Amino acid sequence: MKIMCLNGWGGKLHEAMLPYLAAITPDILCLQEVIHSPSSGKDWLTYRDGDHILPQRANLFRDVTTALPNHVAFFCPAAQGVLWDGEMPIPSQWGLATFVHRSFPIIGQVQGFVHKDYSPVGFGEHPRSRNAHGVRVWDYEADRALSVTHMHGLRDLAGKMDTPERAEQAHRLRDLSSQLAEPGDLKVICGDFNVEPNSETLSILADAGMVELVTTYGFSRTRNSHYKKPGRFADYMLIDNQDAVRSFDVIYETEVSDHCPIILDV
Repeated sequence: MKIMCLNGWGGKLHEAMLPYLAAITPDILCLQEVIHSPSSGKDWLTYRDGDHILPQRANLFRDVTTALPNHVAFFCPAAQGVLWDGEMPIPSQWGLATFVHRSFPIIGQVQGFVHKDYSPVGFGEHPRSRNAHGVRVWDYEADRALSVTHMHGLRDLAGKMDTPERAEQAHRLRDLSSQLAEPGDLKVICGDFNVEPNSETLSILADAGMVELVTTYGFSRTRNSHYKKPGRFADYMLIDNQDAVRSFDVIYETEVSDHCPIILDV
């Protein structure tokens, strides 16, 4: 089973990302920073937050769903705010998406917030609402259940240091994963955590029996040439049984976001 985790960067590089996802066809895709604007037929809208202006693929969730027609698609909004079509405000939802190939029965789900709650009117002040989503599937080849839970961690304007809010979100993520998994399951946790490898977040998950794979396998970064700021880590994949790992990779050569895709085969 192939599990991919990727921050989609609002679909800014969708022309590269969509054919890449269709070619790789992960069995489970955990996608963060996904836009869903059901009232708009536009291809592109604009996100504005002070001097932070970013083009957004208006219906990235729909785009990826089309690129993966043999997957069951879930969209989990963290907030609804405004994107812009010129000077016209467009209500748009922002959050996570999970895609599961139809050959894997989905036998459980969990969805919840790791920071604040759903923000129905506006994206909110930083640090903004953050959620997590997990699926439990049956893997017939391995004759076992597997749970995969992912989140998009807090973006703190001050940096990626440890904070009480980040510690709390790590505890909530751990608890959501534990709520989903049953004894004997293979358990995976992943996402764009927005922290460094020596963070308290990863220590909390390690104390829960999870092995972090990015640094364990010697990868030096999870950001690529599109990311211009200091700090080369953001994305992580953890597993509770490293013996189940067939392969693990951070993809550098194909750039489909300012984050690198990370791929686990179990």
